[in-house]
Amino acid sequence: MSTGHRKRATIRDVALAAGVSVSTASNALNGQGRTNSETRDRVKRIAEEIGFRPNALARGLLSRRSHSIGVITNDTYGRLTLPMTAGVSEALVDHGVSVFLCATNNDPRLAQLHLEALLDKQVDGIIFTATRLDHTPHVDLSSLPMPVVYAFAEGPANSVSFVPDDSQGARLAVEHLISLGYRRILHITGPEDFVAVRRRATAYRGCLDAMGEKSEVMFGAWGEEWGHEAVHRILSRPEPQPDAIFCGSDETARGVIDALRDHGLSVPSDIAVVGFDNWHVVAAQTRPALTTIDMGLKELGRKAGLAMLDLTQGKPVEFGIKAIGCSLVIRKSCGAV
Repeated sequence: MSTGHRKRATIRDVALAAGVSVSTASNALNGQGRTNSETRDRVKRIAEEIGFRPNALARGLLSRRSHSIGVITNDTYGRLTLPMTAGVSEALVDHGVSVFLCATNNDPRLAQLHLEALLDKQVDGIIFTATRLDHTPHVDLSSLPMPVVYAFAEGPANSVSFVPDDSQGARLAVEHLISLGYRRILHITGPEDFVAVRRRATAYRGCLDAMGEKSEVMFGAWGEEWGHEAVHRILSRPEPQPDAIFCGSDETARGVIDALRDHGLSVPSDIAVVGFDNWHVVAAQTRPALTTIDMGLKELGRKAGLAMLDLTQGKPVEFGIKAIGCSLVIRKSCGAV
């Protein structure tokens, strides 16, 4: 009597159908040995046709790899980490590598528990990401028995780190405003103790200095509330008001736009606004839609994943901090057509 369940195909079934030995079939599927390309392609095609899936545990024992990596992050809401993790997965999925995402909530005890769980799973490597470039991990990653890659975080000198090029992104924003004819450009941004904030502010000042224009940076807490407060301050002053505002985040930019509207000013007719992040749920829904800087988080994650893949395969990877270029996303808030 049939149970309706198809018998699981084995490596012996593949070898028999391909007319090769079991060892040849195994080498062809694992990319080992000296199997010629014609045989390798035939074995892989037949394995797919009969539905053969290699046993992950056995494959790991043979290769001494678990074909999995861990991502440790303090980004509770995933605004930065989720697009980066999507990029990591995109780089690794075709190589049969799985990704475990562990959020620490900035809790050292939880971070240690996640790390121990990943070590118990014998992951091949760990990618550490954070909500700010200069965030220090709550656990010691310096002496682990596997490679560690940093994404949106700056690791030690003997590691590989991928970060957005904040200076280049800020220059894109300011140079775009200058190209549209704006000259009195104000920069409203986040806390000065963030390294990314300082880099963007320095690049902003450099652009205006090169034009012989005055620069002014207003530092404050991240978020819409600070955008409202900053606008109230500048509109209370007697000196000429800015004709454009470059914001250090999309949330701050939305607060700025709402506050300008509350004061009877139109964006971009009276004052143009540019943000930083391209957080789509904010930027696309702001009225008018927000011109902003995209940090390329998915591409950053993809490069981190590729670096991890090379490290786990014993390939050479250059240590150091690698800055990934940002891009300008033009919407209506800057006044460009």
